Amino acid sequence: MMSGLASAATTIDLSYNGAPDADKNAVHLFASNLKRLVEEKTGGELELTLYPNSMLGEEVQRMEQVMSAPGLNIASFAGISPLFPEIYVSSIPFLFKDFAHAREFFDQGEYWKAAQEEFFQRTGTRIMAVVEEGGFLAFTNNKRPIRKPEDFAGLRFRAMDKSQVALYDAFGASGTPIPWTEVYMALRTNVADGQMNPPMYIILGSLHEVQKYLTLANIQYSDQFLVANDELLKSLSAEQKQALEAAVQEANQLNRESVEAKVEERVQFLADKGMEVYRPTAEELAQFQQKAKPSYVSWLKEQNIEQKWIDLALTDATRP
Repeated sequence: MMSGLASAATTIDLSYNGAPDADKNAVHLFASNLKRLVEEKTGGELELTLYPNSMLGEEVQRMEQVMSAPGLNIASFAGISPLFPEIYVSSIPFLFKDFAHAREFFDQGEYWKAAQEEFFQRTGTRIMAVVEEGGFLAFTNNKRPIRKPEDFAGLRFRAMDKSQVALYDAFGASGTPIPWTEVYMALRTNVADGQMNPPMYIILGSLHEVQKYLTLANIQYSDQFLVANDELLKSLSAEQKQALEAAVQEANQLNRESVEAKVEERVQFLADKGMEVYRPTAEELAQFQQKAKPSYVSWLKEQNIEQKWIDLALTDATRP
């Protein structure tokens, strides 16, 4: 929503998930930096009001709001995918070698340009930024080190959704959907042997207390999406819109630097707590990719995702 007289500041609402804690919630770090930068760059002409902790509603509600009224929203896959299931293509397992590779994919790739345009055509909103929220997903388990796909044989893993079940199946393990709130106890009582999450969530869930082995396999890139109502953007002066876009870019860069730095801090924390950390070689990562990618792509097709989106993403990810 937007309000204000010509002589007063224009106030823009920004809604998102998670606590207003910049150390624990990278989405809040982005939001708070964006607020500061927008207000600085416009000399106070634009002001952001932050609504963390889904105060304006859960994912679907917040997307409905940003589609129908001037405002900004940081949406997760749960907010984007009902409107644009093709977003799942950007989470093909082992698509990216590292942070730089993932950032190039979203900053320069043809898949993401096409995705932004298609999303606008369907929703009337603009995806202005891909916001890093926690680094890459890693495997953990309590049975043995996982260094190659064969090490998964016979293990039981907590899965977040159907796509993860398909992924574990490809490795010769089994996946069982378990809500996040029950993951710690499931691991503690051996209902599941392992799970996958970024180091940030492993620490938040105290999973290091019930998991021994950590494999930093860069499975999937962990991100959310800044969505803007197009009528809001059109209502801004050229100078205000330029300032907003510059603030988004700068806040995103600050987030990227912080998230990447904190990943190593968090990995060290987990090692200090007694987890055995393994970093697969390039050859081992290629083995994981060869097993996981076909399984996930088959799942995408079951969701009626057109092949052209898959082809675009894979081409972008393999471009030198």
